[in-house]
Amino acid sequence: MATCHLVFMRHRAGRLIDAQEFEYLKFSKDLFSHELLDELMKVAANSIVVEDDYVVIKHLYSERKLTPLNLYVREADEEAACDAVIDYGNSIKDLAAANIFPGDTLLKNFGVTRHGRVVFYDYDELCLLTECNFREIPQASNYDDELEAETWFSVAEKDIFPEEFRTFLGLQGNLRDIFVRIHGELFGVEFWWRMQERLEAGEVADIFPYKQSRRLRL
Repeated sequence: MATCHLVFMRHRAGRLIDAQEFEYLKFSKDLFSHELLDELMKVAANSIVVEDDYVVIKHLYSERKLTPLNLYVREADEEAACDAVIDYGNSIKDLAAANIFPGDTLLKNFGVTRHGRVVFYDYDELCLLTECNFREIPQASNYDDELEAETWFSVAEKDIFPEEFRTFLGLQGNLRDIFVRIHGELFGVEFWWRMQERLEAGEVADIFPYKQSRRLRL
């Protein structure tokens, strides 16, 4: 928990979804369908109180509405999907520049705002980038090692292997090609080592919340 708070204190990239916490939030009962209210009472009975014409939620976190990136790239037109894939890579890089590693870079953990900006919303594995140990996958000593269910090399808690990102990328066809062409450096340890060196040297990167095409021209 302490690490998570520290991550948010360092966050200046606008790439983490902002969660607002409420207690005993009161809604008019007519805002809920019967089906929704029944479901809430089944799965969250300890957190929901129905009082006359009101529904009271004892503890609630609210976030801005997003479209999960894995769904967005399947449903959007080609141009919008390509823009989102490019910004997905930019999101990972912006977080890295703010000394944040998301831990799990799967598409489903990122979402697209109504303005087309890609942000990260799964806080479970957030950590400081400078605390990670980025490694290359060691070469197997023989072919049989590669066929084993278990890895042939030791893995510590903070070890991260960027080569594996490509395997779990979750993009197909042209979208995959675009991501690899523009953000292929994310699959190598050199990018991450270089970013750690810059952070440890105290460098503060310029992070822009909007596209180049929308910036003011001097």
